[in-house]
Amino acid sequence: MDVARPASVVRRKKIRRWLFAVGTLVLVVLVTVGLGQLKPAAPTIESGSFWPGQVRRGSMVRQVRGPGTLVPEVIRWIPATTAGTVERIRTLPGTTVQEDTVILELSDQEVQREALDAEYQLREAEADLASVNVRLRNELLQQQSEVADIQAQYQSARITAEANEELSKEGLQSAVTTKISRVEADELANRLRIEQERLKTRGESTEAQLNAERARVAQRRALYDLRRRQAEALHVRAGIAGVLQLVPVEVGQRVTVGANLARVAVPGRLKAELRIPETQARDVEIGLNAVVDTRNGEVAGRVIRVDPAAQNGTVLVDVGFTGPLPRGARPDLSVDGTIELERLANVLYVERPAFGQENSTVSLFKLSGPPTAFEGAERVQVTFGRSSVNTIEVKSGLREGDRVILSDMSAWDGQDRLRIR
Repeated sequence: MDVARPASVVRRKKIRRWLFAVGTLVLVVLVTVGLGQLKPAAPTIESGSFWPGQVRRGSMVRQVRGPGTLVPEVIRWIPATTAGTVERIRTLPGTTVQEDTVILELSDQEVQREALDAEYQLREAEADLASVNVRLRNELLQQQSEVADIQAQYQSARITAEANEELSKEGLQSAVTTKISRVEADELANRLRIEQERLKTRGESTEAQLNAERARVAQRRALYDLRRRQAEALHVRAGIAGVLQLVPVEVGQRVTVGANLARVAVPGRLKAELRIPETQARDVEIGLNAVVDTRNGEVAGRVIRVDPAAQNGTVLVDVGFTGPLPRGARPDLSVDGTIELERLANVLYVERPAFGQENSTVSLFKLSGPPTAFEGAERVQVTFGRSSVNTIEVKSGLREGDRVILSDMSAWDGQDRLRIR
């Protein structure tokens, strides 16, 4: 026989069902919300796929580096001083030459003809000078002879007049004769004065005419010297003792005045021409220490010149060597140079990352876990200061001892955390 349950039991049972359903629904909602707030799982990278670096504190040497070449300190380009055709190349590049060593032979019929004409004109002018000199000297001697003759006549007439005056005082000579002799003496004195003036003028005229002829000869000689030098310049000489480096012409080629025919350099006196990026060259100054790698050893040097203009994004910097060059160093040899800008004391720095620029803010992945087994990496914002070739100053975002990923991590730009295995 069935026994009816009390109504309170039935009501409690329904309440328990409703409470269970509500609890289940609330639990599902909470789990759903919780799962929605969870961050996606961090991607995993291999520990050997990146380049780590550690933040340090201490002294940092600021440097800039650039490629370059060795060039001679003393270079002489030999230009063509006259137009001509290359007839013969007598000395080849690499040969040791002296000042009078003939490198090239040029030919030009016009230059040779002008030199010959100038020589004949000089000889003609010199002959004319000699002829004029003889003629003017003869005329001057003739004038001097006339002056001497009149002077003798005057002296004789003066003596005669003085004698007649003495005789006239004693009554032995007539007064008329005495006056006539005095007039003759005075006339000869006047003629002597005039002839002496003519002689002086003749001497000045003679010197003026000779000077004119001498000037003409000097002009002809200067023209002849010029034409002779032009003819001699057809034999192109080194001009300095050194090594012939370049002969950029060929036999049969026609060259114009001013064209470069050869280049001679003094051996042993080399410098390095470095091409420093223009963004790094602003702090480079004359006198800074430098080290040049010749691929056969490193040589110390100093900056001796900084080009005031940039070309193709680089600035040309000349480095003179303070130490001996290694064997095998020669012009046009490719080298690498490092210039020391300054030493920063007690600064926080790290090895330069792939995209770390001076005075910029970048994001880097900071590593976590033991040094021998990294566990993960988290993105942080880092502010950099002054930079060097391999290191860069850390202004903020990292502390001493922190380890960061320095290699290119652009493939993970959308991630803030990484797992490492």
